[in-house]
Amino acid sequence: MTDSPRNHSSLLLEIGTEDLPARFVPPAIKQIKENIGVFLTENHIRFSDIRSYGTPRRLAVIVDGVPPMQEDRTREVFGPSTKAAFDSRGNPTKAAVGFANSQGVSVGSLAVKNKDKGEYVVAVIEEQGVHVKEVLPEILKRTVLSIHLPKSMRWGSGTVRFARPVRWLLALFDNEVINFEIDGIRSDNMTKGHRFLSPAAFKLKEAAGYSRLLGNNFVIVDPEDRKKMIIERTGKLLEPLGEKIVEDEELLETVMNLVEYPSPVLGEFSETYLTLPKELLITVMKGHQKYFAVEDGDGRLTNHFVIISNTGEDNADTVKVGAEKVIRARFEDARFYYEEDTKKQLIERLEELKKVTFQESLGSLYDKTLRIVSNSGFLAERLMLADADREKIRSAALLAKADLVTGVVREFPELQGIMGKYYALHDGRSDDIATAVEEHYLPTYSGGRLPQTDIGAVLSLADKTDNIAAFFCVGLIPSGSEDPFALRRAALGIIAILLDKGYDVAIGDLVEKALSNLPDAKNAQETKESIRKFFEGRIETVLSDQGYGADLVDSVLSLSLVVRLGELRYRLDALRAFRQDAAYNDFLTAIKRICNIIPKKSLPEMNPGLLTEEHEKKLKDSLDSLKPALAKHMEQNSFREALVLLTSLTEPVNQFFDHVLVMDKREEVKQNRLSLLTEIWNTVSAVADFSKLPAA
Repeated sequence: MTDSPRNHSSLLLEIGTEDLPARFVPPAIKQIKENIGVFLTENHIRFSDIRSYGTPRRLAVIVDGVPPMQEDRTREVFGPSTKAAFDSRGNPTKAAVGFANSQGVSVGSLAVKNKDKGEYVVAVIEEQGVHVKEVLPEILKRTVLSIHLPKSMRWGSGTVRFARPVRWLLALFDNEVINFEIDGIRSDNMTKGHRFLSPAAFKLKEAAGYSRLLGNNFVIVDPEDRKKMIIERTGKLLEPLGEKIVEDEELLETVMNLVEYPSPVLGEFSETYLTLPKELLITVMKGHQKYFAVEDGDGRLTNHFVIISNTGEDNADTVKVGAEKVIRARFEDARFYYEEDTKKQLIERLEELKKVTFQESLGSLYDKTLRIVSNSGFLAERLMLADADREKIRSAALLAKADLVTGVVREFPELQGIMGKYYALHDGRSDDIATAVEEHYLPTYSGGRLPQTDIGAVLSLADKTDNIAAFFCVGLIPSGSEDPFALRRAALGIIAILLDKGYDVAIGDLVEKALSNLPDAKNAQETKESIRKFFEGRIETVLSDQGYGADLVDSVLSLSLVVRLGELRYRLDALRAFRQDAAYNDFLTAIKRICNIIPKKSLPEMNPGLLTEEHEKKLKDSLDSLKPALAKHMEQNSFREALVLLTSLTEPVNQFFDHVLVMDKREEVKQNRLSLLTEIWNTVSAVADFSKLPAA
């Protein structure tokens, strides 16, 4: 059955609720769109487009291009096997007749089809679509009940669980109401405007006029339209002052889902508060009140702020007075905490860290601090930093966690490190030490800002490596989607910093040092293996995201913890180019012959005196002659040249296998030849694991 597009209709569902938390609105908008699409498809109802909307008071979905009838369809139902359905003469049995009758078809219309290696009779049933309006009530009811949000619960005497009480249901198919009921609430064509600006209920004549009619009643139902309104109206509000809001996408996303009709109001506070750290003021405005901070053209914070009100412009003065009163009280609290904190130097707070547990099995924050000092000292020495820088690293390491026991950070945990920087500067510490205290938390998310200073980078590596080593030691390992201590983020941060800085240190060395600071670690070897696999998984993802193929990444992954991360990319680039060489396939075949024959167990060191055959001697000579040049190429990161050099082994390896019996009856000769081949494999594997690479 086909329908002309002009016969297609629009379907509208609106769920009116008590105010939803802002964080619930985006997932609810996504769910209502996805779920109704699934339910319509399951019921053989076509559509051209689905649009979903949401505000704190309502969730809505509009489906366009809905035909008046379901699609006709053919359904197949398998019945008994042909052996049970027909007798020896091919006549239908009672089983076949009973099956046909149960499906409403004649016995003669039964088909035979294969299934599960057998033949069965099949009833082919032609089903004609019914009018869409007959099935829409159940679809819309299922759509409402399918929305699952955090902290859903039953309200009053109702039986349905929802994040907030449902107050009305609107359901239209063009201009016709689709009737259904949930918890005593019957769907109709009535909706409500803005709670304050247009509180009365009103009738919606047709689905197509939904957004326009709500807009006329001060409800901007599309979140993206509210977002644009906020940006445009705050811009106009601040333009005469030559100022702008401090960009904050997270706050913008939150605020646009707190209001139905955004109306920006300009607030002001005393300039005396501008002596407080900028980040503290912004956090107070954002965290408690959801206000936008304002800056001038040079990026300096001003004494203005913007409230996004959910009331009309005529109420702006009332909003302004109330907001200024609240923000003044909040800033006074912040100033009190800050002034109290600065009465004591950060270094004097070390003793307080002894009273704060880092983790039950891992000691206090003071113990954690000492491990950071040890790890960062090791790294500074490995990187051969100047004595002055090493002393700064030690000072910064001692201060790194001290701000966690300050009043401001207890009140605003998201300012950890940032306040540490301000307190360090207040104490007279140098800029680089203070900056390192802030930077050691970076990056705070995957792809986030990295430490810019070496001191900050070293401190960050020391802290993050300790986190991973310590939590793995006590068995608190990420699993599935669970990662309560953000260890995956820590690993990605370590990888990002090492790649960015190009430090001459391997992750494995950092881990070894971090583990050495945990003397009570149980199952040390098992822990090392778990950490190795954990890092390899993250490194594999990073390299794959950078465009390297899975087999190439696989070939260097076993080296990823024992060589510099930056060096891995040199190897990968060289291997990618090497695969285009004419010599690649022959070399790969020869080397894989070695890999396939050598045992996994350790062998005695090769004895040159037991090499008696000409071709095994030549193979040994070829290996010995290339080793010095290979070492030089690898030291200089000249892996393309190293790979070309390795291809000189192809011919002697093939000659060896063609003329020498590896599995000699004399045990010592066999062992010696296997040792020679193992030595070749180990030499070649120092560049890459060629067993992981396919032929070109």
